[in-house]
Amino acid sequence: MKILVTGAKGFIGKNLVLELRNQGYQDIFEYDMDTKEEMLNSWAKECDFVFHLAGVNRPENPDEFMKGNFGFTSTLLDALVRNGNKCPILITSSIQAALDNPYGNSKREGEKLLFEYGAKHNVRTCVYRLPNVFGKWCRPNYNSAVATFCHNIANNLEIKVNDPNVDMQLVYVDDVVGQFINALNNNEIKENEFCVIPTVYEVKLGMIVDLIYSFKESRNNLSVPELSNPFINVLYSTYLSYLPKDQFSYPLKMNVDDRGSFTEIIRTSDRGQISVNISKPGITKGNHWHHTKNEKFIVVSGSGLIQFRKIGTDEVIDYYVSGKNIEVVDIPTGYTHNIINKGDTDLVTIMWANEAFNNEKPDTYFEKV
Repeated sequence: MKILVTGAKGFIGKNLVLELRNQGYQDIFEYDMDTKEEMLNSWAKECDFVFHLAGVNRPENPDEFMKGNFGFTSTLLDALVRNGNKCPILITSSIQAALDNPYGNSKREGEKLLFEYGAKHNVRTCVYRLPNVFGKWCRPNYNSAVATFCHNIANNLEIKVNDPNVDMQLVYVDDVVGQFINALNNNEIKENEFCVIPTVYEVKLGMIVDLIYSFKESRNNLSVPELSNPFINVLYSTYLSYLPKDQFSYPLKMNVDDRGSFTEIIRTSDRGQISVNISKPGITKGNHWHHTKNEKFIVVSGSGLIQFRKIGTDEVIDYYVSGKNIEVVDIPTGYTHNIINKGDTDLVTIMWANEAFNNEKPDTYFEKV
């Protein structure tokens, strides 16, 4: 299948083209502003499907809305007609098409043109009136509040929120691309005459800002977002794509002594704490037990011994562990336990606890195994 994508270098176009290639589509004609005009006629003759994503969002002159959104659509359709090509065509419009403004009017006229073209030439058409689309590679400080907030907050730049109570309707670019590929395979979802993206997030502007600031702060408090929430999950992924190139990493506080080190990586209120423990050769750590706190130890480098003794008994239970055979060792409640480095290199252990350490309620009682 040969696929023509207009606006191929734009936000949605770039995501779409790359995912098409991921799924094995190779013959993709990428048309954008810097493409030679004669290529449009050539590709309009060969293509088997058209994704018409090109358009004008924020021109210097409002008259350019009609030229870019209606005029180029007319040019594209003329090229298809001229070549006798009745392949399906998908076009992106906007919910603004329901409003009376220069941008909305130009989008509405583009929709009308495509519907008339489809009816006249018996061509399958797909028109998507998209709300605000967000995700990686969206241009900040242009026409996307989410892109602007993610970019500016990640880069310590000022943001402006006129009304935090504004309700936003948002779709995530991966969901958009997924539905576009469904349409390519004749599986689009329609409501009346328009195709739709079924997953639409309705979120107040102020909440979006608060969430993005919390993502930034998570590097300091070691928290992670509530990723079980679908919107928070995709918004966090979007935010990370705007991190400055020199700030992908961030430091952690290493608690170092002559035995080795202990470093907290993640602290959450409801999913526990993850840390990395490094013990030098011959060192024993632990020798304590918990009422309710439970842990999982995973040795990833070195070799050692984890010992257990149930409180009130004399039997010592040995578990030999090694980075050559990575496994999880559960640390049950009511058992005093330790971890001993039996090798001649550092023993590196990933430790998960079901709760973050609380100095006021440590639930940790020292007693030798």
